[in-house]
Amino acid sequence: MEPKTIEEFYRDTALQMPEGLNKEIGHFNLFEISSVRARLKRNPSAGMPYNRRAYYKISLIRGRNRAEYADKVIDIEQNALLFATPKVPYHYVPQDENQSGYFCVFTADFMVHTKTGVVLDDLPLFRPGCVPIFQLTDDQADKLALLYEKMHLELSSDYAFKYDLLRTYVLELLHYGQKLQPAPAQQFTHSAATRISSLFVELLERQFPIESPHQKLGLRTANDYAARLAVHVNHLNKVLKEQTGKTTTDLIGSRVVQEAKILLKQTDWNVSEIAYSLGFDEVAHFSNFFKKHTTLAPLVFRA
Repeated sequence: MEPKTIEEFYRDTALQMPEGLNKEIGHFNLFEISSVRARLKRNPSAGMPYNRRAYYKISLIRGRNRAEYADKVIDIEQNALLFATPKVPYHYVPQDENQSGYFCVFTADFMVHTKTGVVLDDLPLFRPGCVPIFQLTDDQADKLALLYEKMHLELSSDYAFKYDLLRTYVLELLHYGQKLQPAPAQQFTHSAATRISSLFVELLERQFPIESPHQKLGLRTANDYAARLAVHVNHLNKVLKEQTGKTTTDLIGSRVVQEAKILLKQTDWNVSEIAYSLGFDEVAHFSNFFKKHTTLAPLVFRA
C-alpha cells in the first residue's frame, strides 16, 4: 500500500522528513526519482507499496514503466507525466533500470493559499473517470524537467516568498496536464435534466473512496439517490437513461464494481469486509454481483 500520509511517505521511502517543513501553509517537497531508487536499494526494508493518500503527487517519469491506475494498466514507453490524487490509488512498475525524472508531493492545504483559489478536485484533470497519465515526447519531457529543476533550486533557496513561487510552478504543471486532456464537448444547454444528471454523478462519486473495512457505503440503491436528490425514482431513472443511456441501477453498479476491483487488488481486506463496506449484507450476494459484472469470482479476480 502506498503511504496514506506525508509522515508515512517519508517513513516508507526511507527519506528524511524536514523538521517543520512549511507546516503553517501545507507541505511541499520535491525529489529526483533516481536518488529515491538508489536509497531504496540501499535500504531494502523500505518500500513503495500503495494505497489512497492524503497528499497529491505529480511525477515526470523518464524510462519504460507499467502504470497501474485504479483498475487500468498503461504502458509507458519513454516519458510520462503522472498526476496522483488522494482519491484514486496508482502505482508504476519500472520495466528497465534506466529510470530518471522528478516528483513533487504536496497537501491540499498547500494549494489553498493560491490567489486563484484553485480547488484541486474541481479541476477537469481530476474529474471522475479520468486517468491522468500522459505520454510525452522527449522535447516535452525536457521542457518539464527544466520546470522541476526550477522548483528544486527554489526549494533550497532563502527567498522569503519561495512557496508562493512554488505554488505557481505547481499550477503550471496542472495547466500543462489539462492541456494534454482531450477537449470536452461544450454544453450549450443546461436543462433540469442535465442538472439532475450532474448532481447524481457528483453524489455518486462523493460516496467514494471506501477507506476502511468499517466504513459502509452510504447510498446503495436508486431509491437512496432519488430520495437524496428529492426526485421520484422513476423520474431519476428516466433522466439518466436519456442523458447516459444507462439506468440508475446500472450506473451505481458500475461504480461499485470499480471500487470493488480497487479494494480487491490494492488492499488486504478479506472478501467479507469488502462486501460489507460496499453495502452487501451477505458475501454470497456480493460474489454473485461481482461475477455478474466481471464474469469472475472476487477471489479469482484478486489472484
